[in-house]
Amino acid sequence: MHIMRSFEARMPMRQVYRPGLCVVIQGAKEILFGEETFRYGVMECLAIGLDLPASGRVIEASADAPYIGITIDLDMTIMREVLGQLETPPVPTSGSGPCLFVGKVDAPLADCMLRLLRMSDTPEAIPILYPSVMRELCYWLLTSPNGGELRNLGLPESSSERVSRAIFQLQNSFAQTLRVEQLAETARMSPSSFHQHFKALTSMTPLQYQKQLRLLEARRLMVVDGINVSEAAYQVGYESASQFSREYTRMFGAAPKRDVLDMRRQYSRYASRTLQEA
Repeated sequence: MHIMRSFEARMPMRQVYRPGLCVVIQGAKEILFGEETFRYGVMECLAIGLDLPASGRVIEASADAPYIGITIDLDMTIMREVLGQLETPPVPTSGSGPCLFVGKVDAPLADCMLRLLRMSDTPEAIPILYPSVMRELCYWLLTSPNGGELRNLGLPESSSERVSRAIFQLQNSFAQTLRVEQLAETARMSPSSFHQHFKALTSMTPLQYQKQLRLLEARRLMVVDGINVSEAAYQVGYESASQFSREYTRMFGAAPKRDVLDMRRQYSRYASRTLQEA
């Protein structure tokens, strides 16, 4: 579980969103996925069932009313177990589409969130109580009006579940040369069918997905680990530093060195504010 607070609206931040539930307590946020924008405000949530590169940003926040949000990592294994035990499973959505939706946070879901938050006061209880509360949270999500979106991912051998296997393989070897045929074999699909379902779920091709993973990791290496541009490009699988710089600038809107300096300044301001508040 992660709690986020922001006293001002923020510029879009590109990152890989993990399967999770993002709940807004105060303020508002939006996520740009492909060409679609999803906006969610007070007591609304964004549910994501697949690792998806997207741009998110805080759009409503001020010193008097800061943005406050809570993100909970979803356990997709528990999600599938709960799905298998439902007497009346949600009706799966037609076709293959993105595994994310925006919905209202009703009373049962809010109660689960509150109990998860309270566990932070008793860390020794978390290993015992967390699995049961996560099962309950998955139950309310699957039986919500948007439950069919998550069911697509939970069904064994569904196109969504098959693509998720290939995404897992891609994430663990994104620096290597991409062979779509190998990913399609992991998903147990023909290359053409895999390409079609992959793009429907992620709004990009496997090659574009790999490129975003590479550039996001390169950014992390330069900002956090202090690695130079050429070394970061090499570590994430680029053979040409100039090609890396072009694609990095296209994705983040600034050349690597300038972008890294801007990111470090932002982190420095955040750390300074956190230290003053402490």
